[in-house]
Amino acid sequence: MGRVRIVVGVSSFVSGWAATSAALVALAAASPAGAADITPPAPTPTFTSVNPETWEITLSGTLQAIPRYPGASDYTLIGYPGIDVRRSGEPRRFSAPDDNLSLTLFDTEAFRAGPTLRFVPGRYYGDDRAHLFGFRDARMAFEPGLFVEVYPVSTVRLRGEIRQGVYGHHGTVGTVAADYLLPYGRWLFSVGPRLNVGDASFARTYFGVSPIEAAINGRVVPYSPGSFYSAGLLGAVTFRQDDAWSYTAYAGYNRILGSSGESPLVDRPYGNPNQFTLGLRVDYTFKTAPLL
Repeated sequence: MGRVRIVVGVSSFVSGWAATSAALVALAAASPAGAADITPPAPTPTFTSVNPETWEITLSGTLQAIPRYPGASDYTLIGYPGIDVRRSGEPRRFSAPDDNLSLTLFDTEAFRAGPTLRFVPGRYYGDDRAHLFGFRDARMAFEPGLFVEVYPVSTVRLRGEIRQGVYGHHGTVGTVAADYLLPYGRWLFSVGPRLNVGDASFARTYFGVSPIEAAINGRVVPYSPGSFYSAGLLGAVTFRQDDAWSYTAYAGYNRILGSSGESPLVDRPYGNPNQFTLGLRVDYTFKTAPLL
């Protein structure tokens, strides 16, 4: 951080002070009241340094109910933290409750981009022993990728993601979302459509039935979906209590469509093509100076 230095010539300062002192002494000698009329010198100003590098940090905690695994008919509660860091004075960007973990590397008023990461719950025999007998486990997966956001106008956000599965599956997946934003005082309302797509590798992992699995289970037939996609809607409402605290409640719906939606694992009693999400997020914002 730069420093401001003020340099004063010593010789000029001394000579000027001597001349001024002599004039004041002569004035005091000429007038008996002169000494009382002299105004004391103004105090030396104190310079303070203002650090422009103050940061605003928002810590988030989210609790939501989601399907136990893709296509499941029962639900589970999960919780996870979040963090947003920005320079003081910069407006906080809108973040939909179903946005995946993201790191913005390029940011302008109308465009953002960077890496993203999504977690996909696994499907295990212990989740439903009565109906998943004979099926292999579909392990939990992580999907790293890239996201892009565009704001054609200030009240509309468009977001797209492309991700590659690792560990649990090795398919390629993507998400396209749009949100209409309606601020009203301390409230912010948002709503918009969602579209999720995946290739055959992703679809077979979570919605395919191999001949061996069908033979062991005895109640389903072999099935190999060629793709995955789902479409739905997400709505949210945020209340900003003050500069520090805000609360967001949200609900979403997605329906599994296409060949994945026709899988035996999506039919009852194994699963359900209608997938719902309910959640609550709490945000706390504070300011801090840089550590260095």
